[in-house]
Amino acid sequence: MAYYGGQQPGYQAQGVPQQPGVPDQNFLWGVFQRIDKDRSGSISGNELQQALSNGTWNPFNPETVRLMIGMFDRDNSGTINFQEFSSLWKYVTDWQNCFRGYDRDNSGSIDKNELKQALTSFGYRLSDRFYEILIRKFDRQGRATVAFDDFIQCCVVLQTLTSAFRFYDTDQDGQITIGYEQFLTLVFNLKS
Repeated sequence: MAYYGGQQPGYQAQGVPQQPGVPDQNFLWGVFQRIDKDRSGSISGNELQQALSNGTWNPFNPETVRLMIGMFDRDNSGTINFQEFSSLWKYVTDWQNCFRGYDRDNSGSIDKNELKQALTSFGYRLSDRFYEILIRKFDRQGRATVAFDDFIQCCVVLQTLTSAFRFYDTDQDGQITIGYEQFLTLVFNLKS
């Protein structure tokens, strides 16, 4: 039995709220135009970062924005056009609803236990020690909690690493044996 999952919001994972349909395209176009400050017809990382809020009145973590642009920039322009933005909007909305479901005290951040509940519902089976590592890695505020944008980054990184691991875990038992150069190849070929 594998010790990892990898379902993300929008899938039928236990505990993940299901999302309403995609918003009206006219509404999204208005949002897109407000974010596209330079009227270039696409949204840059800086424009996206300024438009997104992590629930603590701070802009999104630049690394999370970079990961999201990389995930949705289908034409490799370094920016996102309206069609790519529509997909990104749904993705962020799904993550936001998921995050709110685990932020029981509505503090705008989740603690180790709430993070464990979220990731367990996605199918991950990780040790308490590893959750402490995740909190240390993704806690930019020094409060032993993870803000919304850092939660997205944590989940994206975990999913990316899990997908790379699964390539080598052919029998899905949660164990792999690879050589040093294979490991380096695995790490350097990750798209994140």
